[in-house]
Amino acid sequence: MTASLFHDRLTVHAQSHDYPIVITEDAEAENSSMAKQIAPYISGRQVLIVTNDTVAPLYLKALEDELAEQFTVKVCVLPDGEQYKNQQSIDKIYDALMTEHFNRDVTLIALGGGVIGDMTGFAAASFMRGVNFIQIPTTLLSQVDSSVGGKTGINHAQGKNMIGAFWQPQMVLADMSTLKTLPARELSAGVAEIIKYALIMDDAFLVWLEENLPAMMALDLAVLGEAVKRCCQYKADVVAQDERESGVRALLNFGHTFGHVIETHQGYGNWLHGEAVAAGMMQAAELSQKIGWLTHDDVARIRRVLILGNLPITPPAIDAQTALNLMGHDKKVKHGQIRLILLKSIGSAVLTNDFDSALLSEVLSQHSA
Repeated sequence: MTASLFHDRLTVHAQSHDYPIVITEDAEAENSSMAKQIAPYISGRQVLIVTNDTVAPLYLKALEDELAEQFTVKVCVLPDGEQYKNQQSIDKIYDALMTEHFNRDVTLIALGGGVIGDMTGFAAASFMRGVNFIQIPTTLLSQVDSSVGGKTGINHAQGKNMIGAFWQPQMVLADMSTLKTLPARELSAGVAEIIKYALIMDDAFLVWLEENLPAMMALDLAVLGEAVKRCCQYKADVVAQDERESGVRALLNFGHTFGHVIETHQGYGNWLHGEAVAAGMMQAAELSQKIGWLTHDDVARIRRVLILGNLPITPPAIDAQTALNLMGHDKKVKHGQIRLILLKSIGSAVLTNDFDSALLSEVLSQHSA
């Protein structure tokens, strides 16, 4: 008897509307293809699928052909990579919409990872002052984090994700089978965000990860599905409380202020987002230890679980003052003061500027150029 495949459904309660997250182990095996599952959430008759030149050969044709039976479907294929998460790519999406004379009834579909999702969402938020869009995340990182919650945007040369908007999708379809084609490095990048949720919210989830990470790294889709479900539920709960990141939602950026320094300094795309976040989480943990909140054993435990996920635990050599200057562009800076998400304990995070700046400089100087 064939084992039943993983399938679950969550709901995000946003200010604008509620929407589902469908997590499935294999949409095609359930005789309910990607197209069939998203079709009820497409308003109007016009569809623009936005994807990249890596994902397109894998999943685009089947989705496009099936949707074309019901809708007018056009495609915008962008180059793959964080370095293309910019205004030029957004303009290509606008060009595709304008060339086809698409109007406010159009639905944009993001088929790809976090870069595609962020850009498609931003284009949807800004085209004709807002049209519908659907997320089909095909990387682990986008499935557990960036596809949920409505944060969209692009990078600027001086800072990551500095231009964007909050714009919620109509639905999110996370098909675990797409992870079968994901490079190992990209899988690990997604694991970093999963570990993040455990460190800021739930020590029991970290225990679960310590036991199940080997199966996840071996692409056990049922275990991956359970991890995606847990992370999406954590994020849905946070978004329901704080959609616009005025409070508790900022905690989801644990490791990101340090990580964005790495991405900006090294050049977008040279370090994957999850890799930079992993190294950033280690720096945040080291600062939390210096303040007196984490123990030496806590930091060692965090280091071990990141290594288990095949993630970097040491940032590249960056001059400490340069790093501080880049941190000054972070969206969490308030009244000229750098605010960081740090750990009071494993499973409990806080956004604070109440730390000795000398300790921050000390952490940054450990890996200074």
